[in-house]
Amino acid sequence: MSKMITCDGNEAAAHVAFKLSEVCAIFPITPSSTMAELADEWVAAGKKNLWGNTPLVVSLQSEGGAAGTLHGSLQSGALTTTFTASQGLLLMLPNMYKIAGELLPTVFHVAARSLAAQGLSIFGDHQDVMAARFTGFAQLSSASVQEAHDMALVAHASTLESRVPFIHFFDGFRTSHEVNKMELLEDETIRALIPDELVRAHRERALRPDNPFIRGTAQNPDVYFQGRETVNPFYDRVADIVEAHFDKLGALTGRHYKIVEYYGAPDADRIVIALGSGVETLAETAAYLQQQGEKVGVLQIRLYRPLSAKHLLAALPATVRRIAVLDRTKEAGSNGEPLFQDILTALVDNQDNLEYLPRLIGGRYGLSSKEFTPAMAKAVFDELKKDKPKSRFTVGINDDVSHTSLEYDADFNIDPPGVQSAIFYGLGSDGTVGANKNTIKIIGEDPAFYAQGYFVYDSKKSGSQTVSHLRFGADPIKSPYLIHGANFVACHTDTFLETTDMLANALPGATFLLNTTHGPDAIWNILPYNAQKTLIEKRMKLYVIDAYKVAKDTGMGRRINTIMQTCFFALSGVLEREAAIAKIKKALEKTYARKGPEVIRKNFAAVDHTLSHLFEVRIGSEVTAEKISKPIVPERAPKFVREVTASMITGHGDSLPVSMMPVDGTYPSGTTKWEKRNIAQNIPIWDESLCIQCGNCSFVCPHAAIRAKFYDKSMLADAPEGFKSSRITARGFPDARYTLQVYPEDCTGCTLCVDACPMSDEHDPMHKAINMEPKAPYMEQEKRSLEFFESLPYNDRARVDFSNVRGAQFLEPLFEFSGACSGCGETPYLKLMTQLFVDRMMVANAT
Repeated sequence: MSKMITCDGNEAAAHVAFKLSEVCAIFPITPSSTMAELADEWVAAGKKNLWGNTPLVVSLQSEGGAAGTLHGSLQSGALTTTFTASQGLLLMLPNMYKIAGELLPTVFHVAARSLAAQGLSIFGDHQDVMAARFTGFAQLSSASVQEAHDMALVAHASTLESRVPFIHFFDGFRTSHEVNKMELLEDETIRALIPDELVRAHRERALRPDNPFIRGTAQNPDVYFQGRETVNPFYDRVADIVEAHFDKLGALTGRHYKIVEYYGAPDADRIVIALGSGVETLAETAAYLQQQGEKVGVLQIRLYRPLSAKHLLAALPATVRRIAVLDRTKEAGSNGEPLFQDILTALVDNQDNLEYLPRLIGGRYGLSSKEFTPAMAKAVFDELKKDKPKSRFTVGINDDVSHTSLEYDADFNIDPPGVQSAIFYGLGSDGTVGANKNTIKIIGEDPAFYAQGYFVYDSKKSGSQTVSHLRFGADPIKSPYLIHGANFVACHTDTFLETTDMLANALPGATFLLNTTHGPDAIWNILPYNAQKTLIEKRMKLYVIDAYKVAKDTGMGRRINTIMQTCFFALSGVLEREAAIAKIKKALEKTYARKGPEVIRKNFAAVDHTLSHLFEVRIGSEVTAEKISKPIVPERAPKFVREVTASMITGHGDSLPVSMMPVDGTYPSGTTKWEKRNIAQNIPIWDESLCIQCGNCSFVCPHAAIRAKFYDKSMLADAPEGFKSSRITARGFPDARYTLQVYPEDCTGCTLCVDACPMSDEHDPMHKAINMEPKAPYMEQEKRSLEFFESLPYNDRARVDFSNVRGAQFLEPLFEFSGACSGCGETPYLKLMTQLFVDRMMVANAT
């Protein structure tokens, strides 16, 4: 019996690619990086490929270098692959044309991602692979984690037999980072699809000294055209070769795939055609609508290049009268996106073979990992019912400029019965995502359960909000969209309560777990109005834990992942409590084996101490919080910040209409100062009595959250109580005072300032001129002090010697409060450049 494992789409594809490669030429890029990193790890661990050898994994200095290395390796007869995405794939295009022209078999595994246009996005859609569709590479698409595994094998087998190179792609993040339970291909199955004679044939075509020839000549107009046409027979065979490998795979595994797969009513009058993960959402919605008596269906395109009209017509129900084609890409200025154009061409070219030429409309969806839900899928099916449907449309946005968008009912929900769901709001780098991946694997290992996990990352990465969506059930879970009705909600950082309405997606009777320094008796009156109101109306249960205290007491530092994971298993009831804790410890041993027994011991201690610090809170009978909540940004903020940025900060950016967005990606500068991420647990507090005013702390701060000014002492007349200052130590300023001020809501708590401080108390060496302290007791005082500090003018550059660190602290930084990770080593240099050369700088962003 085949082994069931729980992994993400990247690992699913990489497993096959590693088995079938001798060389992996890599340059990691989000979201494909995991594939390259796993290949590197497996080599270090001595893992072997299908032929018992360890592949050569070569990391280059650019995507162009990786493509060039891969091209050369293929010419030497080695089985070679790469992993890439987005601009990384585009930088390989010149080599790809050559590889295809020379009929060199290879597979590029692509976690498909947006391209930088009006702005950069690290998230997923099909813009990159669509930009590569002219290269001559065949394209095979996967819609799920299991498919990413199986299609990888079919792509490698098909490229060897056809000699046409393949792009095997799946949706970046939505599939590449979705964790799901899948059936692992056995070596015998892989070997059955990769005959040795095809490998030998590839070897024999190699450039080698004992078989000299020329490949890659220069050609003139007399023969170039004819040369391009010679490859047609190879492409004509691709679809049949892929289909034959699907049949072999089905016979060996029981998983049967088709080049064009139909789901739905056999007598459907309306269908939607798509590729990628959106197909699962469409198919799930179509099945629901069928139960309501609607005649609808879905066509999944797996082999996109070359698109086989024969297989398309064979899969198309004869009763179809209307078709919507969905593209997860944008091709500005075109008469329709790529898949739409290809389907239109195929139908028109073959209209003599059709009883009825269906009406065709085309739409765009899901750019940059924009959610595609059953509600949106239903809107597309509903549009097809109209007398005059929109010929070109978008779904999932509010287009109030070109009016392309379809309206949809956001409350439409078809969650299958018996599935338990949980949402976790964590802080990037606090271990929440890692713990939830372990949770998925713990539950997925149980034969009675299937599990799915998807993780929403902010592009700020470390130090930003992460949202984990976990589903568990007795049947395979095919719901590639976010949870909108959770049985369990956990908030791992209580400051998120001020900016995120996380209980909006909780089901009635759901459990809410909150990590907070406030005890069970005090927390109710601290909760914001909306949280109190929702807890009462939905009759929810509320539990609190001070996970930071448990982490500190057990030597875990700031990582609360193990503690919060233990709470989840204790409260959710997905598994029996004692059995769950035993499995957590087993998973911890595996996860931290390389870090040594002391790390494992600390994690075990955290598990054991957790439940005694977990408390249920009695929910009040009425809302006691003030209804008026603090505005996300102050009224004095610019209009763009109040209307656009504030919506993005609160997680409502999805609802912003097209008219609110800059047409060319031009945003106002200096807006991060309004965000106030407020993510640090501890902030630096200045001890003016020890400070020598060296400027080191300000110099190293990655986020420009520590600043210094000197000013005439007369300005202190309006200073608030508690505002700190000291006599400036520089000569020539007899009446000047010096203040070092922390921006408490912008600090990320990285501690670099304390590390850089050279001054310690002679009686207490651990106490420095700047020290990390719990934020809560100091917050209001520091905010008042900051408001006054900002009213003080920045120092005249002519009066500052900024040839040294001491002087540079008084210059205004123009790169401030960046989205960099906490403790970033790069941004201090960027910040310093703006301080030193502000009047002579132009900063350009390439991608």
